[in-house]
Amino acid sequence: MRNGIVAETIRRGGLQYKMVFGLNLPQIAEIAEGLPHTQELAEQLWADSRTRESMMIAPMLYPRERLTRERASEMLRESPTTEVTDILCHRLLRHEPYALELATEASTSAESLIRYGAFRLMFNLLYTHPSEIRPFVEAEASCNHPLTLPLCRAMLEELDFMDS
Repeated sequence: MRNGIVAETIRRGGLQYKMVFGLNLPQIAEIAEGLPHTQELAEQLWADSRTRESMMIAPMLYPRERLTRERASEMLRESPTTEVTDILCHRLLRHEPYALELATEASTSAESLIRYGAFRLMFNLLYTHPSEIRPFVEAEASCNHPLTLPLCRAMLEELDFMDS
């Protein structure tokens, strides 16, 4: 599969991948369904940072029971874009028993993309841990960082709605 129009748009947007197929998330998920869900394949694809879709499909293939807390933390730090981070958090990390601990730890990183990942992961856990998450979101929102602020605002709106 390849979508040349999307691929060219992504390239013009400045993302530094050497190879872009331009696939959308449903297409990537469809491909993932037909592949073996093994740690080895997921790790090989994750290591291919030259290809946009490789890093996006890897979290879909990684067997949850094989993911260690240490490796999850590494993957969050290694994620190169918000797009990959979103998929990593939604498709893999949120299912782990240590997800909240991982997110709160990452929320103190000096790296804005890692903090973005922390709050993206927290967003997935918002309904099960609202009181634990709120202080972290409020603190990050007060920093007014352009990468995390929209996400934190959305989370605060959702938390306020849950409280009403």
